[in-house]
Amino acid sequence: MEHKGAVQIETERLILRRFTLDDAEAAFRNWESDPRVTEFLRWQAYTELDGVKKTLQSWIDRYADPAFYQWAIVPKVLGEPIGTISVVGMKERTNTVHIGYCIGSAWWRQGYTSEAFAAIIPFLFDEVKAQRIEAQHDPDNPGSGAVMRKCGLTYEGTLRRADWSNRGIVDACMYALLAEDYHRANPNV
Repeated sequence: MEHKGAVQIETERLILRRFTLDDAEAAFRNWESDPRVTEFLRWQAYTELDGVKKTLQSWIDRYADPAFYQWAIVPKVLGEPIGTISVVGMKERTNTVHIGYCIGSAWWRQGYTSEAFAAIIPFLFDEVKAQRIEAQHDPDNPGSGAVMRKCGLTYEGTLRRADWSNRGIVDACMYALLAEDYHRANPNV
């Protein structure tokens, strides 16, 4: 792949950008401290701002690596992050990226996550030269699967007891989109 790092991407309603330490309070308030957000994730909700600052600093330090992709999801009308979308796994041999995302519960079902995911797809295919974008969700979190389907990913199957989260060992519904299928469906992109 041809790594570019987390470049800023703009949509109609969103700016996807790198995090700064100035985002710590908004991140803590908007999603990092919300146990509803982390129920299906691998990290516990933060109870103190210092933990969020440490996480953000680790991401900021990793931005020097062009193969690191971690974006703040910032609605233009709000001007502060309400969540994050990132490449959480990568297979260089097959040019595959695995996407993960979370967004504050106050913004669920408003299309922000789908808009953010849809915005990084052409970047990852056309600029980074990924050939496969994949994502997975817990079957008990169907809203996450709806985001994947809305962005054109195809359900490939459920891997039984293949993942873990704050709920323990869980099944994983796998979705993917191939570059060739994306370009066939979007010839003018």
